[in-house]
Amino acid sequence: MTEPIGDEEAFVLGDGEFERFREFFYRRTGIQFSPAKRYFVDKRVGACVRDSGEDGFASWFASIRLGIRPELTQNMINQLTVNETYFLREDYQFDSLLNSVLPAVMSRRARTGENGPVRILSLPCSTGEEPYSVALRLLQEWPLIDSVDVEIHAADIDTAVLGHAQHGVYGPRSLQRVPPSWLERHFTPTGGGFHQISAGIRSAITFSRVNVTDPEQMRVFEKFDVIFCRNMLIYFDELSSRRAAENLYGALRPGGYLFLGHSESMSRISPIFTPCRLPDGLVYQRPTTGATP
Repeated sequence: MTEPIGDEEAFVLGDGEFERFREFFYRRTGIQFSPAKRYFVDKRVGACVRDSGEDGFASWFASIRLGIRPELTQNMINQLTVNETYFLREDYQFDSLLNSVLPAVMSRRARTGENGPVRILSLPCSTGEEPYSVALRLLQEWPLIDSVDVEIHAADIDTAVLGHAQHGVYGPRSLQRVPPSWLERHFTPTGGGFHQISAGIRSAITFSRVNVTDPEQMRVFEKFDVIFCRNMLIYFDELSSRRAAENLYGALRPGGYLFLGHSESMSRISPIFTPCRLPDGLVYQRPTTGATP
C-alpha cells in the first residue's frame, strides 16, 4: 500500500503497485524500470500524484489507464524520463560528422544526383543542447554551410524538455564547453549566468514529440542522412531496443548514418546496420541495398 501523499519522503509504492506501474510505463514508452530504481520511481510517481490532485495512487493510476485525464499521462512521462545533457557532449562524434560523415553524404549526393537538403535528426533531443551543438559546429566549421541547404530536426517524448529547447535559454553547466567566441556570437546574456541561443538558430530547428518505439509515430520521420540517437537505448530492454533500431533504420535514407552513445552498441541489438569505424569513432550505416528490418 502507498503511504499518505502529504509527505513527499513517505510516498512508497507497494510491490504490486510498482509491478503494475512499471509494466504500464514500459508499454507506453519502452522504458523498463528495474527493482533497483524503486526509490526513483517512488519519488517521481509521488510527485505526479500530488500534482494531479487525485486522492492517491489508485485514483491517479486509474485516471491514466482509462484515459480520463490525458494530461496526467504526459506529465508522468515528463517526470520519469531522464534528461542529462550539455553542449558539445561527446564532441568527437561531431568531429566524425564534419570530417567523415558529411563528406561521404556529399559524395553520395554527387554520385546519385540527389537533390534536396541534407537532413539531420537529433532524437531524443532533451532540452536542445545536442541539435543546437550540431548547428553550431556546422555554422562555425563546415566549409559548405553557405552553399548547402541543411535541415535539423529534433524530437523527444518529453514535452517539458521540448518547451525548454524551443526557448533556448541555458545556464553555466550546459554552456561549460562552448568557446567564449561562440557564446558571444551566437548567444545573448539573459542574466544570472544564463544565455539564450540566437533566434536565427532556434528558428532553423524543428522540434516535435515522438516515442521512438512507436512505429506509427516514427513514420513521419524519413529520408534522414544522419541521426543522433545517443544515450537512450541503455534505458531499453532487448525488445524495445530492437523496435527503436527498426524505426531508426526506417527514418534513414539508404546509406544514412546513425550515431549512438559511447556506451551503446547496435551490434548487440540488431544486425540491420553496418558498423563503420571512422578515424574519430564508430558510426552505424543503413546499407544501400539488401538489408530489411
